[in-house]
Amino acid sequence: MSDSIDSDRQRYAARALACLDLTSLNLDDTSEVIDVLCDRALSPAPGIDIHPAAVCVYGRFVAQCVSRLRNSGIRVAAVANFPLGTASPDDVIVEVEQALNDGADEIDVVLPFRAYVAGDTAPAAELIDLVSTLCHSRSKPAVLKVILETGVLSDEATIKSAARLAVANGADFLKTSTGKLEPAATPEAAAALLDVIAESHGGGRDIGLKVAGGVKTVDDAATYLDLADRTLPGGAVPTNFRFGASGLLNDLVRVLGGSLDLHMSADY
Repeated sequence: MSDSIDSDRQRYAARALACLDLTSLNLDDTSEVIDVLCDRALSPAPGIDIHPAAVCVYGRFVAQCVSRLRNSGIRVAAVANFPLGTASPDDVIVEVEQALNDGADEIDVVLPFRAYVAGDTAPAAELIDLVSTLCHSRSKPAVLKVILETGVLSDEATIKSAARLAVANGADFLKTSTGKLEPAATPEAAAALLDVIAESHGGGRDIGLKVAGGVKTVDDAATYLDLADRTLPGGAVPTNFRFGASGLLNDLVRVLGGSLDLHMSADY
């Protein structure tokens, strides 16, 4: 029985690693920190040949990541309007355009969540539409993930209404949280987003889910993978499902049996 449990956990760990956006979003991040992040993405640990789907960083580090990860298959995601969701639309446009020009494959933009909760929903729709146009009008379209900050949206009805607004205005992924506020991701919030994703499938849209904030163990990851498998066509795979995390990598490595290099800790 214990061998079977170990085997199941290893399968979950391998799937989670392939769906991971390895993340560093600290205000004091430096180019040296980002070099370590990229090195860890390229080689999560000796003995493990699975790499994360992407790295996720502030826009000022996109060009560095693109250069370090070239031809690796690892994508580069940049956050925008992060983490408070209060930047002006003009500032967000400048931020997104620069990240895209530097080679970002994906943009994770924060919905103006506090304004949304206060009933001011039009600016949120306009911002997502603007960023969607920037991402999708390029010769190589970028993936747009919209960060809803579900812990602030709080109740299921508000989470779903914000998610529907994001989808209607061009989101490719719905993302639970910035990871900077509590509560961050919860299974209940993820289930609400998956309900909206299921609705979008009925309308011919394939929308992905990104779970971010508080996912630290293989067991945490397994909970969300099981949820996503019930809704996402073909199950959760990197093209439709992501984890936004840093410390999770250490537990994935441990379960997969790789040797952890303590000089390259994933706890950014």
